[in-house]
Amino acid sequence: METSILIAKLIGPIVVVAGVTMLVNPKAMIDMAHEFLASRALIFIAGFLALLGGLAIVNTHNLWVAGWPVIITIFGWLAVIGGIVRMAFPALTKSIGEAMLGNATLLRLLGGLQVALGAYLMFVSYI
Repeated sequence: METSILIAKLIGPIVVVAGVTMLVNPKAMIDMAHEFLASRALIFIAGFLALLGGLAIVNTHNLWVAGWPVIITIFGWLAVIGGIVRMAFPALTKSIGEAMLGNATLLRLLGGLQVALGAYLMFVSYI
């Protein structure tokens, strides 16, 4: 449980800040995302970092339990998969990213979900 709390304390605030930023300043985030998607090197580096972080989580916290700690495990596996996709298939990453950026409703929904998920992780880990 200590590992779950530590990782939730790290992930929670980052996810909240990313979600709030998407909701408060969507134009800047969309512009930045377009710049990101224009660079295969940045996509690769982001994939490398996602894979590294995901593997760190999966190797220390691969808990498939009924309860909130499974969120950490799912987050780790999604990071592993996302990292592999970014590194191995940058063109696919670009096309998916551009499709998502064209849907303002989806971006608002994802921002709200990030805030809710991050707030929940902060609640269970800090309180």
